[in-house]
Amino acid sequence: MAIKKNELYSSLWSSCDELRGGMDASQYKDYVLTLLFMKYVSDKYKGDPYGMILVPPGASYDDMVALKGDKEIGDKINKIISALAEENDLKGVIDVADFNDEERLGKGKEMIDRLSKLVGIFEGMDLTSNRADGDDLLGDAYEYLMRHFATESGKSKGQFYTPSEVSRILSKVIGISDKTPQDATVYDPTCGSGSLLLKASDEAPRGLSIFGQEMDNATSALARMNMILHNNATAKIWKGNTLADPQWKEATTHGKAQLKTFDFAVANPPFSNKNWTSGINPAEDEFDRFTWGIPPEKNGDYTFLLHIIKSLKSTGKGAVILPHGVLFRGNAEARIRENLIKQGYIQGIIGLPANLFYGTGIPACIIVIDKDRSVYRDSIFMVDASKGFMKDGNKNRLRSQDIHKIVDVFTKQLELPRYSRKVPFTEIAANDYNLNIPRYIDSSEPEDLHDLSAHLQGGIPNADIEALNNYWQVFASLRSCLFEPARPSYSQARIKASEVKATILQHEEFKTFAAQSLIPFTQWKERAQLKTIQLGEQPKAIIHRISEDLLESYAQSALLSKYDIYQILMDYWAEVMQDDVYVLVQDGWQAGRVLRELTANKGEKLKETPDLVIGKSKYKAELIPPVLIAERFFSSQLRQIEQLQANLDSATQELESFVEEHSGEEGLLCEALNDKDKVTAASVKARLKLAADVEERKVLQQCSKLMDAESHAKKALKTAQDELDLAIFKHYSTLDEEDIKVLLVDDKWLATLQSNIVAEIERVTQQLANRVKELEERYSEPLPAITQSVENLSDKVAGHLKAMGLEWAE
Repeated sequence: MAIKKNELYSSLWSSCDELRGGMDASQYKDYVLTLLFMKYVSDKYKGDPYGMILVPPGASYDDMVALKGDKEIGDKINKIISALAEENDLKGVIDVADFNDEERLGKGKEMIDRLSKLVGIFEGMDLTSNRADGDDLLGDAYEYLMRHFATESGKSKGQFYTPSEVSRILSKVIGISDKTPQDATVYDPTCGSGSLLLKASDEAPRGLSIFGQEMDNATSALARMNMILHNNATAKIWKGNTLADPQWKEATTHGKAQLKTFDFAVANPPFSNKNWTSGINPAEDEFDRFTWGIPPEKNGDYTFLLHIIKSLKSTGKGAVILPHGVLFRGNAEARIRENLIKQGYIQGIIGLPANLFYGTGIPACIIVIDKDRSVYRDSIFMVDASKGFMKDGNKNRLRSQDIHKIVDVFTKQLELPRYSRKVPFTEIAANDYNLNIPRYIDSSEPEDLHDLSAHLQGGIPNADIEALNNYWQVFASLRSCLFEPARPSYSQARIKASEVKATILQHEEFKTFAAQSLIPFTQWKERAQLKTIQLGEQPKAIIHRISEDLLESYAQSALLSKYDIYQILMDYWAEVMQDDVYVLVQDGWQAGRVLRELTANKGEKLKETPDLVIGKSKYKAELIPPVLIAERFFSSQLRQIEQLQANLDSATQELESFVEEHSGEEGLLCEALNDKDKVTAASVKARLKLAADVEERKVLQQCSKLMDAESHAKKALKTAQDELDLAIFKHYSTLDEEDIKVLLVDDKWLATLQSNIVAEIERVTQQLANRVKELEERYSEPLPAITQSVENLSDKVAGHLKAMGLEWAE
């Protein structure tokens, strides 16, 4: 059975729980990722003499499993990893973590139990079918772990990971396409765990030749493992200080060393490096990297940018993440900036939201370098994408729609109000070569100004109403339903503010708009052909095809943003659909009949919530939730259960109301309260045997009767639910392929997507309703009316005080 992404992620993260306490995330990531690597290469290459990785006898993950409970488990795991490392030239790469470290893993039995559990978590995974024709299930899981490790590591130790969303932007804006040859080169001088390089390579159909350098030993090891897990074992990752000792260089015809040049470069260097001059004399740099100026000694941001420019071929393109300060700081940096602008090397600048990165909370930008057409360049394309993001814990995160919009706008050079524009060199020169984005793009929302005349004399300003013109173009007659002329340049409301939303939703133009807005979706779902998914297809290719088609389908839709619709699909893909598709491409449609029985070790809870409980057995549906089978094949039983649930709710409500009425301090049920101040069937029956008062007995008997009614209702509901669950359980095995396709595609995927799009349509109209209501309430009472109301109330107060014998002296 195929491994679902979310299930794999959950299992991997639970392995981290075994290590928390003894060390922080920056340390235990080495243990978890090493075991993940060992499990992957063992499953994939054990017994294969021609495999990319050779697994020698005694050096597989199975040999680790055999050590569970062993008194020397830590030392023996170290030896197993060491044997694999020596065989594959991975010394210093996969043997960084010490599995016999008592300070981190505990002593004696504590270490034995911890490592045994840790090995056991990975033991249950089958990673032989990790890849589905180019889809990196495990590589993506590695990225998932890296993101969580970076989140937990905090500011000081999270720099090893660039968020994959940002990596995707860099890889797309530097011009890698399906026409880029496999021998084209990509370089990252501060590669961290290698995510930027891998994302860039993914943009080419057959990958790229990868080169990287990373100063931190442990992080460069992560990068090497990451390359292998992503099937890029030939990637060349060096350790060392790129600035002081660049590893990628070549000899010239004169015998002098120069930097090796590449087709593409991507980088997220450390921000504002204060010791970049360590081991280097900038004035005598043998690689001539500082031709356009020497960066300040205590700030190395431009150092890395200059290094990358020097490392690009004459036709090379690169993208570098740097703090916003490089755009406007003065002195030495201003001179470098001016020289680079005049050289025409800077193609564009993309301003990103704050708090995206794990090493810092400050906002950053992407500087896009293009040497190819630098001679002809006369402008810089700027994008202010600082407003598009979502909150993700204590960090901000780019959504799929944010990434797509940035890439679309940049690659197509689209100029959008308050978002992007092409800024000519002449304008930049007039600003002393300051590139601070707000100088050129005002991304702020227009201020919502109040109209003084409207507050004094009443009426809603026509200017505010006309500002909603994009709505009136769609709802041509709705405006006259909501407003009527009051005086020149002002209108008044025709309906109460509380009725605005209902009026809009009931208007024929809205109904027409809602129906027309679903037509692109209806046409798209026919083209998507989701019922034709076959074994071996690539899930990433599927989502790319259908998401781009949906985006284009809504490109001309009035009021609706194509990017918002696109996000609906991408969110559902991430939460549900991608797991389903991974199962289909590996196991076929028959997986729709599968119910997995859930089990747990003694004393442990189930890791998953069951979908069906039959007797004492608990089951999880692989693809199709039981409720969908109930709706399509057992609708009459489902309606019966809904009625029984309603009966139970009614019986419970009647009982609770009766008990509340009669169980106060002087209530006739107070003697039936048990120790927990709760009336129970047992306490009522016990009190009935003792009660002599006629009224008390009458109340107790009625209470008992209501309790019996509730009990019967519960029993009837449970019996019906158990019968339905059993019928559903048996029906899974009878589903044919056509049944599964209808249930999965129509009833699960498309029904959910359509429901979410309908909600988006209503959200757009809710924005109109909210604005109209706001305008009506804002100007509903002019100032004179409010003043008169205050005077009237003041007179009433004075009258009351006078009647009480209190009167203010003039």
